[in-house]
This record gives sequence, structure tokens and C-alpha cells, in this order.
Amino acid sequence: MLDEQMLPDKPPALARSLGVAGVLFLTLSATTPASSVFVIIPGMLQAAGTGAIWAMILASLICVATAFIYAELSSAWPVAGGEYVAVAQTLGPMAGFVMLGVNVFNNVLFPPVAALGIASVMATVVPGLPAVPVAVAVMIGSTLVAILNIRVNAVITGLFLLVELAAVAVVMVLGFADHARPALQFLTHPMVATGQGFAPASAASVGVATTIAIFALNGYGMAVYFGEEMHEAPKRIARTILAALALALLFEGVPLLALLLARIDLATLLTVDDPFGLLVRQRGSAGLSALVSVGIVLAIVNAIIACILACARFFYSTGRDRAWIPRIDDWLVAIHPRFDSPWIGTLIVGGMGTLACFLPMSMLLVLNGTGLVAIYGGIALAAMAGRRGGASAHAPYRMPLYPLAPAVTLLALAYVVWTSWLDVGEGRPGLIATAAQIAGSVLWYKLVLCRRGQWKVQT
Repeated sequence: MLDEQMLPDKPPALARSLGVAGVLFLTLSATTPASSVFVIIPGMLQAAGTGAIWAMILASLICVATAFIYAELSSAWPVAGGEYVAVAQTLGPMAGFVMLGVNVFNNVLFPPVAALGIASVMATVVPGLPAVPVAVAVMIGSTLVAILNIRVNAVITGLFLLVELAAVAVVMVLGFADHARPALQFLTHPMVATGQGFAPASAASVGVATTIAIFALNGYGMAVYFGEEMHEAPKRIARTILAALALALLFEGVPLLALLLARIDLATLLTVDDPFGLLVRQRGSAGLSALVSVGIVLAIVNAIIACILACARFFYSTGRDRAWIPRIDDWLVAIHPRFDSPWIGTLIVGGMGTLACFLPMSMLLVLNGTGLVAIYGGIALAAMAGRRGGASAHAPYRMPLYPLAPAVTLLALAYVVWTSWLDVGEGRPGLIATAAQIAGSVLWYKLVLCRRGQWKVQT
């Protein structure tokens, strides 16, 4: 924010009403294990075949390293602004605003992308649903729910989460109940399906699948957005982040193994667009398949609600720090008198997401770019700078084996950038889009914020 003397009034604070369970429900809902299993992990199988097991192991190691970073920085600054606050405190205000600018796209565009996929998930139950009207209706409904009190939303997302985890449990039970092959062969002889049979999975294909797995597991860091509404956040938020990742690994890694063990033709499982749905249809029944599809839809809706909640709090923090123009800043920090939620900010976030539903999916994916790379890279550097300069010395949680976690994260991100640049379809345009977001953030910082005075963040 600007110096306190330049602000007309101190904005109202968010009410502290959440415990570890509430934040964990919201965070795991944003991670959305069921959606990752049914929508994202099939891409890993198509890229690396049974090498997807190695990809999940490698992604798990990278995500554990990143979770340690999130845990330390979040315990030092459990602020609704999340990553940009930690980066600003350790690397300086301009670096913090660059992180803010990248996160705007990363946070706002996920809900419409998820909403646009609901019609295809429901195709087995209600074929022919129009994607855009369904997405718009889901965005509007989710936004209205997100205005409610955060404890109410924790209960709602917790109930939805139970439904989606039940859908994942169905996959695990059906896969393990009648397995056809030993698990060890996936580690010793990873294979991809070809037109003539099978071939060894290459290191490059496992690398591509690893980047997909990192995206599938992402979301555990969103706990920090709810830090200002959590009781004793500095002491409790680190274990919430680590617990969210542990549960994501359990409910995404185990179903992947169960699928590959199932007594279904392996070549089909590695090439079909909906392998988990195929498992439920072949080993279960049509009725069970319909119920699982409904569970996946609820999982997507749940993730949209959780992401809107997190994004609204992110924008609340940016408004409090006077990142935009005065009128918009005032709207973003407005707290509902009954629900204690940043209600205007929530409507703005939901409105932007609803409008984005009318954009082509390919454009949304490019605009989202590789923002996750910039965010992970930013917090890794922030953790190192915080340790070196002492800015994070007050953090109750300290990551183990420092500096292993940030080093592993930066090396993994360098590989992701390299493989993304080679992908001229989505990877390279995504990198270019992220670079444009960084450049635009620098321009706004220099042309607008620096003219107002020194920009600082509230902690």
C-alpha cells in the first residue's frame, strides 16, 4: 500500500473464523483431486503410458519441495495476497507487483476453464448440453455461493469434497478388486502404446507427463489466501498446506495405480480419452457410471467455488494495497455487513470469469500461459532471499534440508520452461503470454504506482 498518511481510512479486516479443517476443506477443494483424476491425468497416460507412474513420483517430489516453500513463506506472511506479499517482502516491491500481475490471470481464468469442461463431463448422462450456457450458469451460481460467510462455504465445499472423494474411491476399489498385472513392471519397464503394440517410454515423454502431473497436484498453496480468516494462522497454516498436498497425492496417485492394474486392455487404457470412465463402465455398471459423472461435475463446481473464494481474497489484498485506481480499490475491500466477505470483489471476480466463458478455450489456455512457472519460481527465489536477508526469520515454520527445496524447484522449472518452449502449440504461446503479463506489470508499476509514491504491501 501507500504510506498510511496517504490512505483516507484503514479498510475493514476479514473476520477470523476458520480452523485447520475449514482451510483444509477449501484448499483441497481448489486442488480438486477428482477433476484431476478424470480430466488431467489421462493426458499423462497418453504422453508417457505406464511411465505416468514415474511422472507422478517425480512431480510428487517437486510438489513436496514447493509445498515446503509455501509452508515457510505462508507462516511468515499468512496474508490474503499470498505469493505477491512474500515476494514483495523479500525481493522488493516491483518483484511483488510482477507476481501480483501474473497471479491475476492465473487466479481469474481457472474457474471459466473448469466451467467450460462441465458439459463434456456430463455428456454420458445428458448428451448435447451446450458448453457456454452451462458454464455461465455455473459461474453465476458459484459466485453467489462465494458471497456467503466463509464458514458456510467451508461446510459446503467440505460436503462436495466428500462426494468427489467418494467418486475417486470407486475408481480405487474397482481397479484393485480385480487387478491383472504387477505394479513393479511400471517402474522397471515403463511403456507407451503404439499402433504396433508397445514401446519403451522415453525420458522426454516422462518429462512431459511430469509437467502435467505438477499441474494436476497444484492448489495446496491456496491455503495462504485464507490465512487472514484462520485462527492462529502463523502456527497452523504450514501443516494445512502440507496436509493438503499429502491428501492430493493420495487421491490422485493411488487411483492412477489402480487404473493401470485393472483387468482391462492396457493399450486401450493408455490411449482412450476417458480411461477412468471406461474403468467404471466396464467393471461397474451404467448407473454407477452416471453417479460418478455427477460426482465429477460436483467436484468441478466445488473447485470453482473455492477458487472464486480465494481469488476474491487475493483481490481484497490488492485493493487494500491500493494496486489499482481508487474507486476499484475501494470496491475490492468492501466487506459485507452480514456475511463478512469481500462481496463486491467476489462479484467482480465472478463477473470477469463469466465473461471469459465466451472466449475460445484455446485463448483462455494461452492467456493462462505458464503463470504457474513464474509463481513457483518467484516463491523459490523469495524463500532464498528471505533466508539470506533475514526477512523471513520470524516464520514459526522452517522448511527441512534448506536450500534443497528451492534448488529442486528452480531446476524443475527450468526443465518445464525448456519443454514448454519446444511445444509450439500451447507451451510456447503460453510462455510468451506470461512474459507479456510480466512486462505489463512492470509498466503499470513504473507508470502508475511509482508516480503515487512508494508502493508497499500490508502484512
